[in-house]
Amino acid sequence: MKPIGYWLNRADQALTRHMNGMLAEFGLTRLAWQVLNVVHDGSRATGVVGNGSPAAGDVHDAPGVTDDEVLSVLAANGDAPALAAAIDAVLAGGWAARPAPGRLALTPDGAARLARVAERVGAFRELSMTGISPGEYRTAVSVLERMTANLEPARDPHVATP
Repeated sequence: MKPIGYWLNRADQALTRHMNGMLAEFGLTRLAWQVLNVVHDGSRATGVVGNGSPAAGDVHDAPGVTDDEVLSVLAANGDAPALAAAIDAVLAGGWAARPAPGRLALTPDGAARLARVAERVGAFRELSMTGISPGEYRTAVSVLERMTANLEPARDPHVATP
């Protein structure tokens, strides 16, 4: 039996390869799609989707999410340059706009297109889960969460923490 790290890498590579292939028709990559989901979820939390004007006050009152929030949420998915490139790609593609400096919000067109992409991603998830029960999936995720918690830098006496 091959170790779990081998299968984690293979699964991530397969997911990325298939997602990138499926998303190419929309002009997206897996990482750009993940950026859009963070922006979408942040826009839902603030109740704003689109190019709304910033509310009175500082940039934190503006709609959407900050670049730093995107980088923080997706830190495990890519390094800062790759995430910055994905942010640039969704801006260039008209998926998102900057309602204020350093903030991202979906454009109305981007929100509509993202809904269409979500349908395709749902079908892809079904394909990737073929033969895997919901219980097996929950167990796999739970085990990986515990392994990650066991290995986070704060728990490793050999890794300096700030």
